[in-house]
Amino acid sequence: MAEYDIPKIRIMGVEIAAINMEWLLDFTKKNIKTLSGNYICVTNVYATVTAYEDEAYRRIQNGALMAIPDGGPLSTVGRRRGCSSMSRTTGPDYMKEIFKISKENGYRHFFYGSSQETIDKLKEKLIKEYDLEIGGMYSPPFRPLTKEEDDEVIQMINEADCDFVWIGLGAPKQEIWMAEHKNRIKGLMIGVGAGFDYFAGNIKRAPMWMQKSNLEWLYRLIQEPKRLFKKYLVTNPKFIWHAMIRGE
Repeated sequence: MAEYDIPKIRIMGVEIAAINMEWLLDFTKKNIKTLSGNYICVTNVYATVTAYEDEAYRRIQNGALMAIPDGGPLSTVGRRRGCSSMSRTTGPDYMKEIFKISKENGYRHFFYGSSQETIDKLKEKLIKEYDLEIGGMYSPPFRPLTKEEDDEVIQMINEADCDFVWIGLGAPKQEIWMAEHKNRIKGLMIGVGAGFDYFAGNIKRAPMWMQKSNLEWLYRLIQEPKRLFKKYLVTNPKFIWHAMIRGE
């Protein structure tokens, strides 16, 4: 597999890409044809803390082509440590920018994850808004696939011959899936968490002022307090202590 010059900074043991959206889009456009089989982690504070505490998950994050700084605090820490051009690159923002240039570049897309209802809505909206060329979509069952089922999924994705394979299983499940399928899937895999729900219209992004103030997590917490309360209220203080105060 080809080697790429990707600037990175270690935060709590995770090699975070010290990049911005302009760099990421330029890199993608220049290299997409050689990125097939690799994967990108869209890494936030929760994923970073999880990787810090779980060596196996940390290896998965660091085994990616790159872990982009989806969480604003990651890029804040990066800039404090000398990466002056580093800025937040969220999964939904990356998806949107790629969708906008897909038609002119002939990009094809596969979507793996979420519910059948969500991917049906997603397909309709993406074709309507971006005239997107969708090679396929698959909503996996809420259980581990058998080897035979997994082989069928791999064959289905590879026969679709797509440039981008978007994975919407949520962290850490999506990163584990991508690592297990590295070099077996045709196309660049990107784990985008709630990205499917955003573009399907199931949930809304935070107002821009909250995004720019690193408060999108709070907006998400207000939307889904039961599911996200423990996730955010446990990991955020840990990140502040280890990354911002102790400098790990």
